Amino acid sequence: MSDEKAARAALVTGGAQGIGRAVAERFLRDGMAVLIADADAEACDEAKAVLSQIGNAAAVVCDVSNEDDVRQAVATAVDAFGRLDALVCNAGIGFSGVPVTKLSLDEWQRVINVNLTGCFLCAKHGAPHLRKTKGCMITIASTRAIQSEPNTEAYAASKGGITALTHALAVSLGPEIRVNCISPGWIDTRAWQKQNNRIDPELTAADHAQHPAGRVGDPRDVAALAAFLASSEAGFVTGQNFIADGGMTRKMIYAE
Repeated sequence: MSDEKAARAALVTGGAQGIGRAVAERFLRDGMAVLIADADAEACDEAKAVLSQIGNAAAVVCDVSNEDDVRQAVATAVDAFGRLDALVCNAGIGFSGVPVTKLSLDEWQRVINVNLTGCFLCAKHGAPHLRKTKGCMITIASTRAIQSEPNTEAYAASKGGITALTHALAVSLGPEIRVNCISPGWIDTRAWQKQNNRIDPELTAADHAQHPAGRVGDPRDVAALAAFLASSEAGFVTGQNFIADGGMTRKMIYAE
């Protein structure tokens, strides 16, 4: 096996844009090889071109709600790098804001399939390889798992399910595999989209002031936490949900 293949390796779903791309970039800068798996082929190509300038990066088109796609993505990572040390289940879709009385079963199921079932499929096919390296899984949920706005039922249910799935997997797969969750709050990902969708963030003082930390989050904030959880320094941490929201869920807000 070559030295290149002997390096620690990660698979990041939804890795072509947003938080996933920031995680992939951080892992590469930390010396890991990274395969990004994303449903957007255009974003995959663009991200791979940029990330390959940083380190050993590869990309594959993958719909995480499709078991064949997930199986192939895991196999591609192992074939490319010779091992799998970290699996970041980041791929997800948002909410439409449709009232529950008008929410179609198909729309509900699509959100659950991508956000929650996608994590299950990644665990199912990634676990055998993570056991060999005593690796880790990191799921990405949301503060919507613990608080809501109106008309977000499918999204909230999927993210709440991820937090529960995380501790279930930690118990089932330990001690060989650690499994933790990150629940981001307001993370401005607009500058981390593919070129055609990229927007320079325009945030107000009021936006930042909502956060006890004093600012809106950046994808690199989540990436830094993921890097810690994927490291040996987090060897005693498993089954946990880490809220990265600048303290926003701890702030009591009253209408004046």
